[in-house]
Amino acid sequence: MKFRGKAFKFGDDVDTDVIIPARYLNTTDPKVLASHCMEGIDPEFPKKVSPGDMIFGGRNFGCGSSREHAPLAIKSLGISCVVAKSFARIFYRNSFNIGLPLVECEEAFEETENGDQIEVDLEKGELKNLSQNKVYRFKPLPPFMIELIREGGLINYISKRLREREVL
Repeated sequence: MKFRGKAFKFGDDVDTDVIIPARYLNTTDPKVLASHCMEGIDPEFPKKVSPGDMIFGGRNFGCGSSREHAPLAIKSLGISCVVAKSFARIFYRNSFNIGLPLVECEEAFEETENGDQIEVDLEKGELKNLSQNKVYRFKPLPPFMIELIREGGLINYISKRLREREVL
């Protein structure tokens, strides 16, 4: 499973309140959430993103309040993948539950610049910075996690399995 897009770089401790401010938690409309994604850091961010682009974060990306709205806002904006030095555990879990892939790769974060063209291969555990002609390795995601992403998250994954059982 591969993704390709432009890098948007943020720092350490980007919390869920910055990813999607609390005043938008009264909606689950993906378009509304996407239009306010990263508003706390860069109000113009949603206008800069093209489908497939990636967020690069420092340490502890997604810290703060546990809310599915944060990864949902990112995914709904068209971000294909988030690469960071590390993730807050609950954000990590919420992201995969909605089908948003995350990659931990400290070296790639350190060397990537805003706007670099990036290609990520989740199964190979490979991140290519096409702008700098560099290749980084990360621990490949297990097949189960790849399948969760392909299905669009945990609910879709379970629904598919239940439908398959009904057919048998």
